[in-house]
Amino acid sequence: MNLPEQPATFRPPSPAERPWWWKLHNAQGADATVPEEYDQQRFASQADAESWVGEVWAELAAAGVDAVSLFEHDRQVYGPMSLSA
Repeated sequence: MNLPEQPATFRPPSPAERPWWWKLHNAQGADATVPEEYDQQRFASQADAESWVGEVWAELAAAGVDAVSLFEHDRQVYGPMSLSA
């Protein structure tokens, strides 16, 4: 029996629906390990992604993130950008 696809309100958005994301770098340039609430966040627009990092950059830095790079799907838009004050 095939069930219909879940409506958008009941499933997480797909990468196609939220193509913008931040790569979080540690001081060595490798992927930073961060709390789940900051890990693998995805956004519908560049403005949403930039607003989010602007709101949480201090928490990211406290969690060991040294720099961030912005991606749209697999294309790096810019970065790494330092989170140092």
